[in-house]
Amino acid sequence: MNAMKTRIFLADDHAEILGKVADFLKDSYEIVGIASDGQTALNEVIRQCPDILLMDISMPIMSGIDAVANLMRLHTKTKIVFLTVHDDEDFVEAALATGAAGYVIKSRMATDLIPAIREALAGHRFISPSIRSKASGAP
Repeated sequence: MNAMKTRIFLADDHAEILGKVADFLKDSYEIVGIASDGQTALNEVIRQCPDILLMDISMPIMSGIDAVANLMRLHTKTKIVFLTVHDDEDFVEAALATGAAGYVIKSRMATDLIPAIREALAGHRFISPSIRSKASGAP
C-alpha cells in the first residue's frame, strides 16, 4: 500500500506556469486543483484543505497576498508557499507577513521548490537563497 502523497493546490494566472509546476511536481505530490485567480484559490483551498498551497502574488480578482491573508485568518492548516517572479523586498516582506511558510522565485523553481515544500511541511520557513538577504533586511 502506497503512503498518501502530499496534496498540493496550485494558483497562478498563467496557464503555462501552472502546467510547468504541475509537471515538475506530479511524480512526488498529488496535485488536487488549480486556480487562475486569487478568489477561486481562496474558495478552493477552504473547500479542499490541501497540505500545501503554491500561490503566485500577482493574480486577478484578488492578489495572492490578500487571498493568503484571508486564509490565515481562518486558521487553515494548509501551508503556504509563494511561487512568484517578484524578488522586490516589499513583496517578500508582505508575503511573509501573511504567515506564509515559503517564498520561492520562479526562476529558482528547479532548485528551491521541493526544499520549500519540505520545509513548510516540517513547520519551517524557506526563502529562496537569492532573495534571503532582502527578506532579512541585510544589505
